[in-house]
Amino acid sequence: MKDLTVGKPMKVIWLFAVPMILGQIAQQLYSFTDSAIVGNYVSSQALAAVGATSVISNMIIGFLNSGTMGLAIPIAKYYGAKDYHNMRRCIGASAIMTLLASIVLTVLSLIFIRPILVLLKTPDDILDMAASYVIIIIVGIIFCSLYNLCANILRAVGDSKTPLIFLGISVVLNIVLDLMFIRAFDMGVRGAAIATDISQALAGILALIYILVKAKHLIPEKDEYSVEKSDRSDLIQSALAMGFMSCIVNIGTVILQRAINGLGTDIVTAHTAARKIFDILMFMLYIVGNAVTTYVSQNMGAGRYDRVHQGVRAAIIINTIITTVMIIFGWLLSPALIKLVAGTSASAIIDPAVRYVRIGVTCFYVLGPLFVLRCAMQGMGRKIVPVMSSTIELIGKVLAVMILTPRLGYLGVTITEPIIWFCCTLMLSIMYLTTPVEKLVEKRRATN
Repeated sequence: MKDLTVGKPMKVIWLFAVPMILGQIAQQLYSFTDSAIVGNYVSSQALAAVGATSVISNMIIGFLNSGTMGLAIPIAKYYGAKDYHNMRRCIGASAIMTLLASIVLTVLSLIFIRPILVLLKTPDDILDMAASYVIIIIVGIIFCSLYNLCANILRAVGDSKTPLIFLGISVVLNIVLDLMFIRAFDMGVRGAAIATDISQALAGILALIYILVKAKHLIPEKDEYSVEKSDRSDLIQSALAMGFMSCIVNIGTVILQRAINGLGTDIVTAHTAARKIFDILMFMLYIVGNAVTTYVSQNMGAGRYDRVHQGVRAAIIINTIITTVMIIFGWLLSPALIKLVAGTSASAIIDPAVRYVRIGVTCFYVLGPLFVLRCAMQGMGRKIVPVMSSTIELIGKVLAVMILTPRLGYLGVTITEPIIWFCCTLMLSIMYLTTPVEKLVEKRRATN
């Protein structure tokens, strides 16, 4: 466990973020390898099927993952304040909420998944493959939720290293099972989905065992599974704010995917390959933002408001440096990497995918501050902020489908997100600068 309320902010944030970055590298390596295996050993249509459903599974899993991140904010606050009794009570309530949400979302998703795929205009030649893949992924949601809950609890108390170990084990197993199920057993996309479920189950179980055996001080006592009304409201609001942020963003992505699906299988394949590379280049910015959430939450709990401002500035500098490096990699390596993922050299697939990556990565100078500011304000308790920024993103993607894509085709898709990032960063900057954390705390105290 690590106390983030002491030490130089830039060093503290970076050292806390590094294990999370390594974990995400492992996750992105798996995602990249998984797509390459599907694209090369099954077919480009199979890769398109996986890509056509990823927005749906990402929306469901993203809601639960972001929700558990929201639950971790009050936990981190109490850890920073050294109030371990209320910290454990928040952990107990978080476990119950996560279990109930996972069950409800799994049932609803299984009922409505095929009509959603049809509504998204999934091409007929990949519809059955897409349905079989995403149904298996949905069945494993409970295990993904278990890992994310345990990992976010550990990160809330400053332990970003342990979740990395379990994620690394899961990724290695996932790649091995992918090769076995797809190449040896010829199970196609179903094999890839089953491999994902098994590896996620292992990661979740290992993380839970670790907490039960090695981090017993985090386990609630019998009387610590209920929380005060104010804490229950804080947990629910934080979880829903983060969850709906992810959900609204992904709803926008689903709407955008519908437009992409209407452009044909080649463009669906191109976009799937491009997003794999794009996500690899982007994830470090996102991770630094997540580290800022825990950093700010702990310092808010400890009353170290001066460190909040210092941490935000430090994180923006870190993301600016990362962006410069990613732009170089994105421009130089994207053609070769996309060919590797897509398993083809067809210009109809490679050219639009490369253009998507190059335009997007160049605009990371705007995206990096966006992640930092949004996550900082989440840690400050400004729960409406993620919903507002994600609503802007949703509106932007709807407008893109209505205006840009019909006129510009896939180029309209390519420029949509950079435009949205600029608008969101401008809004967040104004909100952060016009409401300093000290005034926010004073206002909250007066309300209470």
